[in-house]
Parts: sequence; C-alpha cells; structure tokens
Amino acid sequence: MALLIIVITCFVIILDTSQSCHTPDDFVAITSPGHIMIGGLFAIHEKMLSSDDHPRRPQIQKCVGFEISAFLQALAMIHSIEVINNSTLLSGVKLGYEIYDTCTEVTAAVAATLRFLSKFNCSRETVTFQCDYSSYMPRVKAVIGAGYSEISMAVSRMLNLQLMPQVSYESTAEILSDKIRFPSFLRTVPSDFYQTKAMAHLIQQSGWNWIGLITTDDDYGRLALNTFAIQAAANNVCIAFKEVLPAFLSDSTIEVRINQTLEKIIAEARVNVIVVFLRKFHVFNLFTKAIERKINKIWIASDNWSTATKIITIPNIKKLGKVVGFTFRRGNMSSFHSFLQTLHRYPSDNNKPLHEFAMLFSACKHVKDGDLSQCISNYSQTALTHDTTKTLENQFFMRNDFLWHYTEPGLIHSIELAVFALGHAVRDLCQARDCQKPNAFQPWEQILSKCSKECSPGQMKKATGSQHMCCYDCVSCPENHYSNQTDMDYCLLCNNETHWAPVRSTVCFEKEVEYLDWNDSLALLLIALSLLGIAFVLAIGIIFTRNLNTPVVKSSGGLAVCYVMLTCHTLNFASTGFFIGEPQDFACKTRQTLFGVSFTLCVSCILMKSLKILLAFSFDPKLKTFLKCLYRPVPIVLTCTGIQVVICTLWLILAAPVVEENISLPRVIILECEEGSVLAFGTMLGYIAVLAFLCFVFAFKGRKLPENYNEAKFLTFGMLIYFIAWIIFIPVYATTFGKYLPAVEIIVILISNYGILCCTFFPKCYVILYKQKTNTKSAFLQMVYNYSSHSANNLALSHVSLNTTNHDTAVTNLSHNDKAAACPNSNHCLAQVFGIGRENAMNVPKTLRQKRSSSI
Repeated sequence: MALLIIVITCFVIILDTSQSCHTPDDFVAITSPGHIMIGGLFAIHEKMLSSDDHPRRPQIQKCVGFEISAFLQALAMIHSIEVINNSTLLSGVKLGYEIYDTCTEVTAAVAATLRFLSKFNCSRETVTFQCDYSSYMPRVKAVIGAGYSEISMAVSRMLNLQLMPQVSYESTAEILSDKIRFPSFLRTVPSDFYQTKAMAHLIQQSGWNWIGLITTDDDYGRLALNTFAIQAAANNVCIAFKEVLPAFLSDSTIEVRINQTLEKIIAEARVNVIVVFLRKFHVFNLFTKAIERKINKIWIASDNWSTATKIITIPNIKKLGKVVGFTFRRGNMSSFHSFLQTLHRYPSDNNKPLHEFAMLFSACKHVKDGDLSQCISNYSQTALTHDTTKTLENQFFMRNDFLWHYTEPGLIHSIELAVFALGHAVRDLCQARDCQKPNAFQPWEQILSKCSKECSPGQMKKATGSQHMCCYDCVSCPENHYSNQTDMDYCLLCNNETHWAPVRSTVCFEKEVEYLDWNDSLALLLIALSLLGIAFVLAIGIIFTRNLNTPVVKSSGGLAVCYVMLTCHTLNFASTGFFIGEPQDFACKTRQTLFGVSFTLCVSCILMKSLKILLAFSFDPKLKTFLKCLYRPVPIVLTCTGIQVVICTLWLILAAPVVEENISLPRVIILECEEGSVLAFGTMLGYIAVLAFLCFVFAFKGRKLPENYNEAKFLTFGMLIYFIAWIIFIPVYATTFGKYLPAVEIIVILISNYGILCCTFFPKCYVILYKQKTNTKSAFLQMVYNYSSHSANNLALSHVSLNTTNHDTAVTNLSHNDKAAACPNSNHCLAQVFGIGRENAMNVPKTLRQKRSSSI
C-alpha cells in the first residue's frame, strides 16, 4: 500500500510539472518592462517532455534538458539590451524584452510567436485579423531569434503577416535569404552557401575525395545537404553515403537512427572524412556512442556545433579523431564576462531560466567542474521541488567562471550584433518621434532602418570603433577607385593604364590623351616667337645682301658664311614646330636630329670665325704658326658637322625616338616622344656644348677688337647665353613631366638661338643701318691703324720688361726684321679678317712702322 501511495504521488508530481503553462504569463521565460518591447526566442531546453509517441491534447508540455549554452545566449541578449539602456544611444527611451523558451520545438516557438503578434495592451491577448496591419500595434516591435533554421522559418512565416522584423543570430539556411518568401527575416550570420563552399574547398585542398555526410531531417539539414552536394561536385569530391537523423530529440527513433549511422560509418571503411550538419545534442549523442565503438575519423563540423563546449567536454573526445570546424566571427567579450561575474546579484524574479539554473547548480554543487554540465543536464530531466536559491550567491562566487567556460564567443557576438542593429534602428525612428509612447511607430517601419545609413554608390563601408559589423561609416572611394552598388565593402580599382575615377566615383572614366596641341596658348606663343625669329633671319639676310660690299658684311666672312649661318638659324627655329602637335614617329625622329645638325653647323661656322679672329690678332709667332696650320675653314666646318651627323645617324639606327603613351599621371595619358636613348640624346647635346666651349675660348681671346667691329666680344656673350640656357635646361627637363615637357626644350632652343643670332648679327645690322659713316673703307683703315699701333706699342713694352726682369748681360737689339717677325704683315692679316684687300692695306701710313721702332 505504501509503495502504491509513493507511485501515485510521483505520478501526480510528474503530471503537475509536465504541464507548467497554466496562463500565458507562465509561458514567458524572462521579462523586463520598457517603452519598446523586443521579443526573444532561445532553445533553453533540449526537448518537450511527453509520455506519448505523439500529442494527445493541444497543450504546451514542460521542457526538460537544460542547455547551458542557450541559457548564455539569452543572457547575452539581456546584457546587450542593458548596455543600450545604460548608454546614450536611446536617450530617455528604455528597451524591454520578453524572452521565450522554444524547447527546440517548432510548436513552442509558434506559441511564443502568437504571443508576440497579440495586440498591445489588450487583456484578452488575441491576434486580431485585419486586411491591413500597417497601423496594427503588436505586443513587441521585433524578435531576436530563433537559433535553428527550421524554427526560424516557421516563425518568419507568421511574422511576415505584420512584417515584424526578425533578426536571427544562428539560422544559416540559404533559403532564408529569399526575400520573397521571408521578407522580414534578417540575420547577423552568413548563409550556408558560404559555409558549404568553404567546406568543399577545404576537402578538395586537403586531397580528400571520398567522404560521408550526416545531417538532420528538416529544412536546414536537407538544404545544407543539397547545397553541399553541389559544391562538392564542383570540387570533384564524391559523397559515399548520406545519413539523415530525426530533427528532434523527442522523436523515439533517434537512438535507432544513430546506431544505424554508426554501423554505416564502420561499414564504409574507406571513408575517413565525415561532414556533420547536426545540432549540438545530436552530435553529443552521436559522438558518445562513436567513442564507445572506437570510431576514429576526421569530422568536418558545421557552425552549429564547432565551438560547443558541450561537445568539447565529452569524455575521451580525443579518441574520436580530429575535428575541423567553421565558426562565426568573434567580438570583444570583456563586457559580457563582467556581466557573468556579477550574475549572482541579478534578480531572478522574472527570470525563470536563471532560477532553474540556480536550483540545478545547487543540486550539483559537489560535482567537479568537468562533470557539472552533465549533472545539470541529468537533473533537468526530472522535476526539482526544493528551493536552493539561498545558496546561489555563495556557489556563484566560488565557481563564477563555469558559465564563462561554456560561452561560445561567435554566437554571443552574433546576438549582440542583432540587438544593437535593432537599437540603432529604433534610434533612427525615434529622432523625430516620442518613443516613450508605445504607438510611436509600427514594427514594419524598422525594416527600413539600419544601424548605419546605407552607403551610396561611390562609397564603401569602413569599420568603426564598434565591434558590430552592422555599424559602420560610409567613406568616399579614393581617386582611381569606384563603387557602383550600395553598401559595398570595398571600392573597385580602375584600370590605371586607360581609365581613372575621381573621389566618390560610381564609374571609371577613360583617360584623355593629351599633348602640346597647336591650339594651346603656350604653343601659340612659342610658335609666334619661332616665326618672329625666322622673320629676323629673313630681314638680316636682306640687309646683308643689299650691303654685300661693305666692310661689316665682309668682316662677317662674306655672304656665303652668313647665308649658311642664317639658314642654320632658320632650321633651328623651324625644328620647334616638330615639338608641337600630336607626336608622330617622323616628327619624333626629325626634331632632335634637325636641331642637332643645324645647330652644330651654326656653331661650327662660329668656331671657324673665332679661330680666324684669333689667328689675325695673335702676335705670338709660335701660336700663329700653329693656328695657320690648324685654320682650314671648310674642313673644320665639315668635320665638326659630320661628327654630329654620325652621332644622330647611329641614334636613329640603334635606338630611334618613338611615340609613347605616358600613363603615370592619374587622369590623362600623355602622348610624347620617348627619346629612345638618353645616352645618345646626351651625347648630341654634349658634343654641341664642347664646340660651343671652344668657340667661347677662342672668341674670348679676341674680344679686344676695334669697337665697331668687335665680333669676338659679342660671340662671347652669345656663347654665355647658350651655356646658361642649357645648364638651366638639364634640371628643369629632368623634373618636368606632362604635356608641357616639349615646351621646355622649345624654350631653351629659342633662347640659345636668339642669343647667338642677336649677338652675331644684330650689332652688324646696327652698324649698317645707323652708323653708315663707320662702315667705309677709310674709317675701317683708320681703326685698323689705331688698333695695330696700340698693339705694337704694348708688345714692345712687354719685351723690354721681360729683358729687364731677366737681367741679361747681353742686350739684344731688336732689328727691323725682328719687329717684322713679331707680326709679319700684320696689316695684311687685319685686312683679311675685316675683308679689306691687300692693296688697300699697303696704303696705311708708314709712320705705323716708325712708331713701332721708336717704341721698341
């Protein structure tokens, strides 16, 4: 009889505890009031307790099998909401929450969803049917959850009726990305498309091609299987077997199916890699029995269980083989860790899971940490009737890191992201509304709100100091980058060779081709200066032709030499035209060659004239003899010019200038002439510089000619102008780039050409036009006489000074022949320089020679 009473009592207790939901409020797991309510769905228990194979009555049963990891997920939602409430994100607005336990069952989740959708502040708590829910005010504004894709799909189909935002932290089924079927569903984790692709790639890269696959018999499992099969086939991976387990632990056949799956694994001995798309409790049961059967394989873990502490702490788990898993992104967990440290001070009045955990924790207080989780799970399978919350604080203080050890950072971070995404959406909606009133906005309006504003095309996302991926800044794409879609993670790079893009661009633009065009204002100015130079040359030619027989023209070397030099100047001015306009191969090869040869010819003529002047006015017999042997006008000019022709010819043959596209500038393509060989270009200019330096030396020595005919002095100035221009040209040319680079060389050519033209011909033109009285034979002879007398006197004085300094005992008497030897036929030499005939030179008064004798 006593035994019967005990059995009846136990039956009554079990019956009472199996139906724990008497009122809707009994169904709520955790609640806290607020201006804006947010719902939560977490599988805090593994299953519903049921004594039958299938439900007999439409009632919600008691949930058993306390899940510590899911309990921590609910705590993460609470903590995130408290962080928002304690911050300035929602100034004056408090977020509240209603969290329900789905018990890993669709039925419980649907019941909770009905509560979410019930009309706000209605005592009857009913869902009113309406044709338009735009102004309907439900109990909560949004829902966080659920974890499993199967449950999220069922919940989402109900929430779609009112377009209530649902943000999942773990549901990864690819089908949930379909906005037509699930328009109000959002998530903070990637879909299985990317996970299965990564798995298949990992298997292919590891050299495995014969694998097994285990999944669950629900939407999540079937979709993952199909997606992975496609990815595996694309990576040449074959699936040896596919085993499907019942989706819920309440299914009575689950133990049988697990045993059959293990037998299949043992039978397929050649399969050493198994991909597992299961829930944590499936994996726990599967691995526990696999260890008993001494199965050792490589297990590829899905994100559902890859970091689950429940799996890691299975006894002898290492005997199972190797586990390679994929997990979610982690965030900063320090704040949540601090929250868990003070959890013992958290009130459990409206927190049933915390109260239950306290009882289970107390019941297992003497168990070691390694067995504590299993103890809690075992105790939660039965009904606890005693209250042990009095010892909660002390037990937590002693073992406060137990919950932290079971924390899954990836999932906790995903939940935080979900809560903060809703928090920012509420903030955006409440900027122009009084959200302390419950009817400030409808749930569907949040779907249009985000943590951060949408980045427009031309912008990209930039991570902020926040740990949440949904919160970011929008920054403009830098130069030469673009984005053509909204919310792009990074900007695309334009092809730098042909395209460019400004800051914040949505497209790439073709680079414009630029060169020194004929319409350019600088080009027009340079061409005008070149034409002016050619006009000067023509004018000089006309003046010299009309005054052919004057001393000034004859002193310039005659009309032939003048014409050669003027032709060279014309070619130099004309060569600047090849630097302007669209570069062509012919222009590139012609411009430097034309300038180099013509300028060399001009400088060679000047060198010949400088040498002639030095020969005429040299009173040193030895130097005079040397200069006479050296002075060969035509060979000098031809030789000097010929060397430059050889240099330019070799340049054109071996490394000719070519047209090149300069793409170094960001927005334009510079079409320019690439000189082909810097060495050849430098050799050409260097050779001209050597000739110019010789001209300068010779001209400098003969700079003291009669004033009106002092060509050597002006040649010296001309060469100085040339040197200054080209010395400045070298650094400027080396540091200049762009379409105006040819203009630099044009300017230097004009400066050097104008300098030599002006110093060579302008003084003579001035004498011809404005000092005609001095441009006569008589005036010329008088100047020759004056200069020769002065030079002879200076020479005699220098000889006397020399003899006196040496204190020579034998006085040397300079005879008339000695004097003549010092400057034999000096008048004749001067006459040759200035173009006067020998017979005119002989008419110089004889007092010249007498003066020389008396001076000596």
